[in-house]
Amino acid sequence: MSVLLEFSIFPTDKGESVSAFVSQVVKMIDQSGVSYRLTAMGTIIETNTMPEALAIVQKAYDVLDAQGCKRIYSSLKFDIRKGKENRLTQKIQSVEEKIGTVDR
Repeated sequence: MSVLLEFSIFPTDKGESVSAFVSQVVKMIDQSGVSYRLTAMGTIIETNTMPEALAIVQKAYDVLDAQGCKRIYSSLKFDIRKGKENRLTQKIQSVEEKIGTVDR
């Protein structure tokens, strides 16, 4: 099973620029060992189960909470598919096979 989760999470009470806070969430994701891709608007992770994906979201919240964030916004989007894995890479490769290399 492959659980792709695209999510963004950030404090809304820490001013206009929140990269100092978001970077700590990305650091946690990197250290977690899950496959991920950072994008300008969020992060995409791939896990084997829904509980694993939701645990990353909980840890992301915990990271921001530990930094004193009192209001946190998050947006989550899932793509869950049984019988597949490594879709974080394979979905891009499938498109590139049809149209050539895309800018990453």
